[in-house]
Amino acid sequence: MKALRLENIQRSFGGLPAVDGVSLTAPPGRITGLIGPNGAGKTTVVNLITGLLKVTSGRIMVGEDDMTEAEAPVLARAGVARTFQNIRLIGDATVLENVVSGFHRHEKVGMVANLIGLPAMFRERRELEERAYVLLERFGMTDLARHPAGSLSYGHQRRIEMMRALAMDPKVLLLDEPVAGMNDAEAYSLADIFRGVADQGVSILLIEHNMRFVMSLCEHLYVLASGRLISEGGPDHVANDPKVIQAYLGG
Repeated sequence: MKALRLENIQRSFGGLPAVDGVSLTAPPGRITGLIGPNGAGKTTVVNLITGLLKVTSGRIMVGEDDMTEAEAPVLARAGVARTFQNIRLIGDATVLENVVSGFHRHEKVGMVANLIGLPAMFRERRELEERAYVLLERFGMTDLARHPAGSLSYGHQRRIEMMRALAMDPKVLLLDEPVAGMNDAEAYSLADIFRGVADQGVSILLIEHNMRFVMSLCEHLYVLASGRLISEGGPDHVANDPKVIQAYLGG
């Protein structure tokens, strides 16, 4: 089991700090919340963790491994997975094909076998599809396996992206607004799935605007405003912190 730990990370753009001295820990087996108003720097933090951006200073640790300078493929092999604020699916591919693509780091058959269609390639493909169907059943989407992903509703596409992330068998999972655009019924139908993933020892960092959803899932929250942490603690503490109320409501 691996904890995600940020140690005083900073990132500046044109001399202006977008993330300014953020330290947090997302331990295994727990859903940790990262919240804040629009423009607080939440997605920038996720992009720093996943190697899409580089920190100006500070350290990013996954377990005992320093991943500060790691590129995205190295992080993926280390078990760091994410969903995106803006859905990124292969629209013309089926739901099943999109989910199978998440298993790429577990593939054992080489490129040559794939190119010439060796039996090992077909065996591995069947095995990955079987594993994908387990996820499809878990998310209630088995009947949609052969549908083009791009033809489905926004809520279904969100679920596909989450299945693809879980297909990586992550040790650290970053959920960037996973229930954005969903109604309460759709959002809360995913809550038990997230809890189940955490119960398997995965470190989950949840970034979300739906405050009721976050408060119901997270034991510990961090609050960002203008790139800085302004509060942390349990849901009750954070909800009643005057600095948090001011950040969200302007006073």
